[in-house]
Amino acid sequence: MFSEKPSINILTALLVKHGIRHAVVCPGSRNAPIVHNFNESPDITCHPVTDERSAGFYALGMTQALQQPVVVCVTSGTALLNLLPAVAEAYYQHRQVVVVSADRPAAWIDQLDGQTLPQPTALAPFVCRAVSLPEPHDAESRWHCNRLVNEALLVKCGPVHINVPITEPLFRFSEASLPDERVIDCMPADISGSTLSHVCRMFMQARRPMLIAGQPMNPLMDEAVMMVGDDEAYVPDFVLYTGGAIVSKRLKHFLRKAKETWAVNRTGEVNDTFMNLTHVVQGDPDVVADMVRFNLEQQPHPFVSQWQALLAVIRQKVGAYVPAYSQMAAVRYFEQQFSRQPERTGREAVHYANSTAIRLANIYAAHAVYCNRGVNGIEGSLSTAAGFSCVTAERVFCVIGDLSFFYDQNALWNRNLRGNLRILLMNNGKGAIFNMLPGLEQSAARDTLVAAEHHTTAEGICRQNAVCYRQATNMDEMCEGIDWLLTENPERPMVLEVMTDAAVDEQVYRDYFASLR
Repeated sequence: MFSEKPSINILTALLVKHGIRHAVVCPGSRNAPIVHNFNESPDITCHPVTDERSAGFYALGMTQALQQPVVVCVTSGTALLNLLPAVAEAYYQHRQVVVVSADRPAAWIDQLDGQTLPQPTALAPFVCRAVSLPEPHDAESRWHCNRLVNEALLVKCGPVHINVPITEPLFRFSEASLPDERVIDCMPADISGSTLSHVCRMFMQARRPMLIAGQPMNPLMDEAVMMVGDDEAYVPDFVLYTGGAIVSKRLKHFLRKAKETWAVNRTGEVNDTFMNLTHVVQGDPDVVADMVRFNLEQQPHPFVSQWQALLAVIRQKVGAYVPAYSQMAAVRYFEQQFSRQPERTGREAVHYANSTAIRLANIYAAHAVYCNRGVNGIEGSLSTAAGFSCVTAERVFCVIGDLSFFYDQNALWNRNLRGNLRILLMNNGKGAIFNMLPGLEQSAARDTLVAAEHHTTAEGICRQNAVCYRQATNMDEMCEGIDWLLTENPERPMVLEVMTDAAVDEQVYRDYFASLR
C-alpha cells in the first residue's frame, strides 16, 4: 500500500516513468512516507545511508556507474543542507542527482517549529532546477504538481531539487496503487552531421591543432608543458576542448597562449577556461573526439605527431624513474599490476581522491579514472566510490589520501557494501600536498594547522565496519598488499593502508620532475 498523500504518489509514479531505478534514502520522520513509497515500488531499489553528506556522494557515485539519474531522499531541516557539497560537485560534473527533500508546511517555516528552514532555495545556485510541490486538493493542483515534477526530471545537465511539503498525519498508507501520471518528454540536443564535419575540418585545417579532454584525466600533460617551457613551436593555435576539469594549473596557463578554443559540451554552456574561447558546440564530446582521432588515423597531422613524439619521450623517462618507497611508488605499482590483470573485464572503475592522489594518477594511469574535480573537495571521494560499488558487480578501486579518507570515514558505515570495493589508502600523517606550496614552509602553522598533521590509522575504523584490513610499512609489504587488493575476493570491502613519510614523499616527487629535465 502507498501513501495517502497525492504529491508523494505523483512524485513516485513519475520517477518510475522517467526511468529512475535507484534511491539513496536517509532516516527521518518527515520523509518516512516518501521512503515508504520508494520501498513499496518494485521498480525502485533503495540504498540506506545514515550520514546525509555521505549519502549525497553515494548518489553521485551511482550516477557515474549507471549513467542514469539517481535520487537522494532526506528529511526536513539541516538534513538537506548536508547535501550541498555533493550537489555542488554533481553540478560541475553535470551529473543527474535528484534531491528529494521532505518539508514542513509553508505556514510553519520560521515559526520556531522543529526542523524548519526555507528549503526551496537551500541548494541554490548548485541545482539546475528547484521546485516545491503543492499538496494537491483538486484537478488543477494535481496538474500543477505533475508539471513541476516533470519539469525537474526533464533536466539532463545536472542536479535538481524536488521539495515536498507534507502536512500531518504522515503515516497513513491507504492507496493500493500509484496513479497513472502524464509524462512530458524532450528530445535532447545533438550534433548534426554537418556540424561534426565542420568541427573536424577546422581541427585538421589548423596549423597547430590540439585536442584536450578534461576530466577524467590528462596523462603526462603537466610534465610535457614543463619540458616545453617557452618553446613557441609547441603552442597550439586551435584548441578543441571536450570539457571536464583539468587538474594541472601549468597546463591551463599554457593553453591560455593559444589563439582560440572551441569547446564541446552537452549543455552548450560557456566555460572560458583558457581565456580564448571563440565557439561553443552543444553535443556529445566523446563523439567529436572519436571523429577527430579517426581523421588523424587517416591523415596524421604534423603538429599532433610532434606532440605525440614528445609524450613518447616522457613515457620512456617515466618508465625509467623508479621511486623509493613512497606514495608515488604505491600508485606506480598499483597501476602496473592493475593493467596486467588477466581477469580484467575492462569495466572495473578506479576512483582517485583529490590532491596528491589524482596527480599521481595523471602520471601512471593508462586508463580513464574518476575523480571529484568539479569543485575539488575532499569530503566525498570515498562515498562516491562506495556508492558506485553498490550498483555494479565489477570491482571498484579507490586510491585515496589520509585526510580524504578520515574525513569521509562514514562511507564505510553501510551494510550494503561488498567485497568489490577495494581501497588503497596512502597515509603519510598529514596533507602533504601543502609541502609543495612555495612560501608556506615559512609558516609555523603549516604542519599542525594547515596540513592537519596527525597520528591516526584506519585499522580501528575497518574493524568496526567489518572491512578487511592490511597495513604496509615498506616496499615488500606494499607490493604484497596491492597484489592482495587485486587478487582476493572477500565478501566485505578491503583496505590496504600504506604508511609513508611525508618528507620522503615530497622528495621523491621533486626527484621525479627533476629526472624529466
